[in-house]
This record gives sequence, structure tokens and C-alpha cells, in this order.
Amino acid sequence: MSTADLLYSDTEDALRESVRRLLADRCPPELVAEAYDQESVDFTGIWKSLAVDLGLAGLLVPESLGGAGASAREAAVVMEEVGRAVAPVPYLSSAVLATVALLEAGDEQTVGALAEGATTAALAVGLATPPGRFAPRVRREANTLVGTVTSVAGVPEADILVVPVEGPEGLELHTVSAGAAGVSVTQVLSLDMTRPLSDVVFDGAASTRVDGGTASTGADGGTADEAVRAALGAGAALLASEQLGLAQWCFETTLAYVKERKQFGRAVGSFQAIKHRIADIWLEVTSATAAARYAADAYARGDSDAEIAAALAQAYCSDVAVHAAEECIQLHAGIGMTWEYPAHLYLKRAKSDQLAFGTPYRHRAHLATLIDLPA
Repeated sequence: MSTADLLYSDTEDALRESVRRLLADRCPPELVAEAYDQESVDFTGIWKSLAVDLGLAGLLVPESLGGAGASAREAAVVMEEVGRAVAPVPYLSSAVLATVALLEAGDEQTVGALAEGATTAALAVGLATPPGRFAPRVRREANTLVGTVTSVAGVPEADILVVPVEGPEGLELHTVSAGAAGVSVTQVLSLDMTRPLSDVVFDGAASTRVDGGTASTGADGGTADEAVRAALGAGAALLASEQLGLAQWCFETTLAYVKERKQFGRAVGSFQAIKHRIADIWLEVTSATAAARYAADAYARGDSDAEIAAALAQAYCSDVAVHAAEECIQLHAGIGMTWEYPAHLYLKRAKSDQLAFGTPYRHRAHLATLIDLPA
């Protein structure tokens, strides 16, 4: 078993700098806030810059399939910066969830298109689905798909839907064109409009089976069930890094504000009560850094503790992100409550992320079973 390494490498630091610079230039908070005021606002250009110009869509794809051949560690760095900017891009839904599912099922053609950035995909599984608790909502009837999946992330930007399907011999994995006949998409109102959720109805939609083998086992990949579990597991592990990124932004922004904001002739950050609250956030964010990095590193190494690390990171980082965002609003006082100030964007993303892939309670309960802790 290899030893965990929680430090960032020079390559990861360089990647972070490139992503942060692009998002700061192309995705400022005032632009992100437009998602709440204008439903038609288009962030496609930002995603294409990340996916194509920086090549981030193919980070997890092997070089033999046209990707970068990187690991979850590099993907985690991107997720941190996506969280830090609350960027409305489908990195989690396409470059992580859909890509990992297709790779695990042995797909090559669709994954190659995703790696190029020319195509975007979404895994047709509800975003709140915990790893290990997936149940298919779509079935195969007469070689077409029938069923409804609710609260799917990344559908408006997707060209292809990766759909887990209940077949006669077990779970299968299919791809469907998002604009195909028999597929209808309804965007639902969600707390975090920067990661829109949609209900997808399949009513006689034609599809292509990815895993292609018998008993839902692909010729060159794992079973469809293993593919979906791997995708949700990777999503949970890497979501912790997004939660870390937004918590870091909230802490750093709040700290800078209380140093400058004066009341009664003194910086409010000099008051003991404020110092204690800032110190609490710093301690939580520092601990979240270790938890998120360990989850990404364990997943990258294929460590036997990867599932434990992901459950631990989600149980902890979810609450830290929400707390940091709440304190950001509270300690900014009146300005923190305004629509123009970006703090609300971070609270909404933090709360949405807290419910993704299962609540912290579910992850704590799952963690207990993983470490054989009696109820």
C-alpha cells in the first residue's frame, strides 16, 4: 500500500494557477449572479475554455483515448477552483460523473469525444443519490428506454446522456442523444441555479448500449453496476474539494473584510468575539483541506481506504462549507445580505453540495458500517 501524500505538487499548483486565472477573467461573481436574473444567460464559452483551451475535460481520460491521463488529484484541484468561483460549468457532471461511468464500462468512442471537449455528457442519476444506494429509474422495453429520472445535474449543457437501465439480465449502461425523440427535459427550480437540475423523461427513446456484454458485463470494462458505483464514488470524493474551495473563498474574503471594516474607530476584526469566530472557521477549513486531499489522493491511488476517505470527507466538508458561507454572510453584516454581494452564491452552492450524493448524516452512517462501528 502506497503512502498518502496530501501536499500539492508543482504540476498541481501550476494547474490551479491556470484555472484560477481563467475563471477570474471569464467568470467574475457579477456574471455568475446573472444566472438568477436571466434564465437565458449562456456560460458555454466559459466551459469550452476550460474543456478545450485548458484540456480539463479529459483529465481523467487515459492518453490512449485522447485524454491527459491525469488522476483524481489533478481533478480535485480543478474542483477546488470551480468551488472557489462557484463557476456554472458542468465539470462535475461531465468530466467526472459521466466520464468515470463510461471509462469503467469500457467505452472508448464517447469518452474520446468528451476528452476533446467537443461533446458534453451527463450521468442520468439524481444528484442526491448516495454511492452504494443507487436504484435504476429507467427500464428497457422493446429496445427503447422508458422511465423518469429526477434532479439530474448538467443536463442543459449535455449533448449525450449516460443512462443506467434496468434490463432483462440486470443493470445496463446506455448512451442517448439529449435531443433524441422520446427524451424530454424539464428544468426544475433549485436553490443553486449555477448547477441547474432537470427531470428527464424517457418515453420510447432509442439508445446505444455501452457495456455491450452479457449479464451486464462489458467486453473490456466492468459491469454497469460497478460503473455507476465508481462514478458516484468519484463524484462524492471530488465534491469535497469543491466544498473546500468555496469554504476557502468564504474564509479569506471574510478575514479581509473584518480587517478593513471599522466600527467605533476600530477594525471589527480586532474584537474578541469576531476573532473567535474567524479562528473557528480557519480551524474547520484547515481540517477540511486534509480530509478533501486525502479523499482525492486515496481515490487516485486506488487505495483500499478510498471509500472510507470519501465518506469521511463528505461527512465533514459538507458542513464546513455551509458554516463558512453562513459566517461569511453574518460577518459581512448588512452588505452580506444584499443581492449584489456574491456571498449568497456561496451559501446556495454550499447547501446544494451538502445534499449531493447523500446528506452528511448518510455519509456518517455509511462510514460507521465501513469501519465496523456498531449502531
